[in-house]
Amino acid sequence: MSHNLEKNKENAIAFYLTAYLGEPAKAVEDYVGNDYIQHNPVVKNGKSGFIEYFEEMQRDYPEKHIEFLRAIAEGDLVALHTIQTWPENAQYVTMDFFRFDDNGKIVEHWDSIQDVPKETKNGNKMY
Repeated sequence: MSHNLEKNKENAIAFYLTAYLGEPAKAVEDYVGNDYIQHNPVVKNGKSGFIEYFEEMQRDYPEKHIEFLRAIAEGDLVALHTIQTWPENAQYVTMDFFRFDDNGKIVEHWDSIQDVPKETKNGNKMY
C-alpha cells in the first residue's frame, strides 16, 4: 500500500504537538493505531505508557515550548526535527521517527535528544 506522505507528516506533527502541549490521551485517540511500540528507554511501551509519560511531563514542565524545524516522509516513516525550550532556557534538539500503519496511524516511535551547547567549534547551529 502507498502512504499519503503529506498527510502522515501533518499527523506526526499534530500527534506530537497535541501530546507535548498536554493532551496525550487525545493524541493517542486521534493518531495512534491498535498497537504502539516505543523505543525511547524512559517511556513504557504501549499507549498507556506514552500517555503516562506525557501527562507527567505536562505536570512537571507546563511552560515548555517546541518548534518544528523539518518533517521528512518516506514510505511508512516520518522524521521530525525539533528544537525544544524548557524552563530556565534549557534547549534540546530532537529527532523523532514515527512508523505509520496502512491506515495512516502511528504504530512505532524512535527518538534522539541532545542538549544545545552554548558554543560550537564550527559556529553552526544544531538546527
